[in-house]
Amino acid sequence: MTGRLRVCMMLFVFACVCSGGAVAATEHKRPLLSIHGYGTLGVVHSSDDNADYVVDVFRPNGAGHTQSWSGAADSRLGLQVTAEITPKLSAVWQVISEQRYDNSYHPTTEWANLKYQFTPNFAVRVGRFVQPTFLFADTRKVAYTYPWVRPPTEVYNLVPVSHNDGIAVSHRMQFGEIVQTLEAAYGNLDTNSPDRIGGGGEIQAEDTFSAMATTEYGAVILRISYFQTHLTVTPLGPLFDTFRQFGSEGVAIAERYDPDGDLLEFVSIGVKYDPGRWFAIGEWGMEDTHNALGKSTAWYLSGGYRFGSVTPYVTFAKLNYTDMTADPGLTLSSLPPELAGPATELNAALNDILGGAAAQETITLGLRWDFMRNVAFKMQYEFIDRDQGSPGTFGNLQPGFKPGGEADLFSASINFVF
Repeated sequence: MTGRLRVCMMLFVFACVCSGGAVAATEHKRPLLSIHGYGTLGVVHSSDDNADYVVDVFRPNGAGHTQSWSGAADSRLGLQVTAEITPKLSAVWQVISEQRYDNSYHPTTEWANLKYQFTPNFAVRVGRFVQPTFLFADTRKVAYTYPWVRPPTEVYNLVPVSHNDGIAVSHRMQFGEIVQTLEAAYGNLDTNSPDRIGGGGEIQAEDTFSAMATTEYGAVILRISYFQTHLTVTPLGPLFDTFRQFGSEGVAIAERYDPDGDLLEFVSIGVKYDPGRWFAIGEWGMEDTHNALGKSTAWYLSGGYRFGSVTPYVTFAKLNYTDMTADPGLTLSSLPPELAGPATELNAALNDILGGAAAQETITLGLRWDFMRNVAFKMQYEFIDRDQGSPGTFGNLQPGFKPGGEADLFSASINFVF
């Protein structure tokens, strides 16, 4: 937990304690504390036993090689406490338990912020809050709120981080039947990568700025998002530091590919139309890391029809990688024999990173059944066609893994809120 987040948590506790004297005054008017929660119990099966299907880059393993059936991908439990300190000042603390980079399920803080509602339409949050990206940014972890087992990974993996530490502002305007909400946020975030990524280590996102505009008109929601940050992937640092020891050519390669504070930019557009009986959802996103992680675009289209409590749906998704997938690296012929061997290994390591870019398309057929109040059962089948030479969204690759090709994925989950 960062120092800024500790301060926010201390303020939260202090506010709750100090507001204890206001319980009698607010009795029968508004609740001082409210507690809500959500959860998912899910299993995933992958037909590819030479790799693991991982839902984001922070997961150490998943379904496939590690386990034919895995509950790690989607299973989670979240708890949120909200304190209304005054009519304008409130605090929220949300903790979540799900698979972490170290394969533990140790609860972590997803949100922890103070919110001041200056006017009915203008508010400021300070602390840890949701990262304003994507159509389902606010409820990304709450699987009950969307039709699928999980949001399409082709798009949502472009920005796998769901929260930020800093300050956020939001302003709401209404023009007749049109409601316009503008949000902006600034902050930083430190997290960790699993051992399968360069042996593991810290990932830093500094000077993060994001902005989102949401337009609501009847059954239509349109959301446009922009996100930028300065990204440092510590596990890759030693590789490019070694490149720099090979003179000007090695320095040039390191400057081109080392994710050491480089600017990452992301933009997305999402549209949802849900008149009640049926729905149609689509999102498009583009990410440019300006380093070895490259440039990607992704999109999906999804639709479904509600037959009472049962909702079948179909989704088409595609992830494209539009940057270099190979580089000649250091010129071996210009090196003395004793350096040619290490240089060959460096070139191979660089091309492993570039060649590991995810590119695939997926067809999903699914069914949601709301069999109880606030409880839904979902199951879906995904046919994944990985681009030639790409591992797609699979990780933990084994010696027998062949890039490209097809894979079948089956997922089932029970989702609830309370």
